[in-house]
Amino acid sequence: MSLLRRITASLARRHKLAALVAVVSLALVMSAAYAQRRFGGRQPVFDRNGVPTWEVDVEMPEDVFTFVRLRYQSSGRGYAWATDYPDADLNLSYRLQQLTSMRSHPDGKIVDITDPALFDHPFVYMIEPGDIVLSDEEAAILRRYLLSGGFLMVDDFWGDYEWDTFELAFKQIFPDRQLKELPTEHPVFHCVYDLKEKPQVPSIGMAQAGRSRGITYERSDAREPHYKGCFDDKGRMMMIVCHNTDLGDGWEREGEDEWYFREFSEKKSYPLGINILFYQFTH
Repeated sequence: MSLLRRITASLARRHKLAALVAVVSLALVMSAAYAQRRFGGRQPVFDRNGVPTWEVDVEMPEDVFTFVRLRYQSSGRGYAWATDYPDADLNLSYRLQQLTSMRSHPDGKIVDITDPALFDHPFVYMIEPGDIVLSDEEAAILRRYLLSGGFLMVDDFWGDYEWDTFELAFKQIFPDRQLKELPTEHPVFHCVYDLKEKPQVPSIGMAQAGRSRGITYERSDAREPHYKGCFDDKGRMMMIVCHNTDLGDGWEREGEDEWYFREFSEKKSYPLGINILFYQFTH
């Protein structure tokens, strides 16, 4: 049996993702105001790298979850926003489509902060914001998007410098709000999969390098993973910030190394990613 087939069987057997069936389906109906629209009929061109595709229901082409990646400007690598693209997006969408009743778009989408299409989507994903640069206009748009019911997941940045840079951008968006550390008792860690600790997922290369020593952090000032939330005035979490961890690599690299998959994709990245989606759609 191929590695990919063993992984598929393991996910279906051990995680029982069908637990999302009834609740997530209901949640998608409840978020109909954010029904997904095709981006001008165009889809990004990329190599699916073996990830299967599927047809969207022709009768309800907009009643699907679309994984949306946020494109932003940065002072360092100009394409930091595209880290782990497209495999992370494709794999997560495929697992949701394959193993749950949550219907997903096979391609996902990239959306600029200033694109009006941002407001068509209830969930957006931002990766590697350690060198992010926001204009005042972009900060105002993100503030309006989040206060209007949108949700932002921030992932894959490490250490003090990257945190300080991101925090400056956060203060542009919400000068009068704070990011609050989420305790391990918070429902986001337990609502579908019961996680006993805040997971730390390193990139596959760093995981392999630290395997013999049990090291899962990528730098000395990033030993402890942090998960912080930003809440609106009614207590709804608008943003989850995953610092000193890289959930996206767990989605991206699932078929490359069986040990990495077992330790990080299967136990940490997929469970928490699904928990975050479940929590967002039901709150």
